[in-house]
Amino acid sequence: MFLLQPRFLLPTAAAFGFLGLAIFVIAGRDFAFDSRLVMLFRDAADPSTPLGPAWFREMMRDVTALGSFVALGTMMVVAALTLRLCGHWRLALGLILTVLSAVAASTLLKIGIGRERPDIVEHAALTFTASFPSGHAFLSAVVLLGIAGFVGIASRRADISRICLWVAWILIIAIGVSRIYLGVHWPSDVLGGWCLGITWSSVAVAWLGRLAAGAEAREAGATGMERGVSPGTVGE
Repeated sequence: MFLLQPRFLLPTAAAFGFLGLAIFVIAGRDFAFDSRLVMLFRDAADPSTPLGPAWFREMMRDVTALGSFVALGTMMVVAALTLRLCGHWRLALGLILTVLSAVAASTLLKIGIGRERPDIVEHAALTFTASFPSGHAFLSAVVLLGIAGFVGIASRRADISRICLWVAWILIIAIGVSRIYLGVHWPSDVLGGWCLGITWSSVAVAWLGRLAAGAEAREAGATGMERGVSPGTVGE
C-alpha cells in the first residue's frame, strides 16, 4: 500500500515534525535539549571555545561553508547543466525551480518567525539572518536530495540513486552538525531545517520529477513511432 511506503511516510513525518517545531518556536517555548547539545560541543572550562584543536575548528568552518549559498548554488548549476547536456532539460528545470522556491521559503520563514540566534556561547562563524529554520540545514537537504532524486530519475539506475543518496545524507548531516558545533544555531533550528528540506525535496522530486519523466517518455515514444519503432522498444 502506497501510504505505508517509506517514500510517503518519511516526508509526511518530516512535515509534521517541522510544523510541531515551528509552533513551539513561534509560541516562545524553549527546548531542553537545545542548550545541552550546544554545550556538549564546548569546553566546560571555557564555553567560548569549541571542543577540539584549532585545525578541527577550521575544518568545521569548511564543512559549514558547503551549505552556503555559493556552494549549494554551484552544486545546483553543475547538476542542472549536466542534466541539460544529457538531454533531460525538464529535470534540470525542475531542480532549479525546486531550489529557487526553497530559497524564497527559507527567507520568508526566517523573517516571519524571527527566532534569535543562540546566545549562550560565542559564535565561531558570522551570521546575518534569523535562526529558525537553519538555512544551511534546509537548503542543503533540498539541493542535495533534489540532485539525488532528479539524477536518479534521469539515470534510471538504482545503484546510481543509492550512491547519490548516501553522499547527500553524509553532507547534509555534516553541514547541520557543523552549525551546532560553531554555536550559530540551536539544534532545533537544524532539525527543523532537515525536516522541511526532506519534505520539500520529496514533494518536488515526486511531482516535478514525475511530470518530467512522463513528458520525456511520451517524447521518446513519439520519436520512436516517427522512425517506425514500437514505443515498447524505446530505451531497451
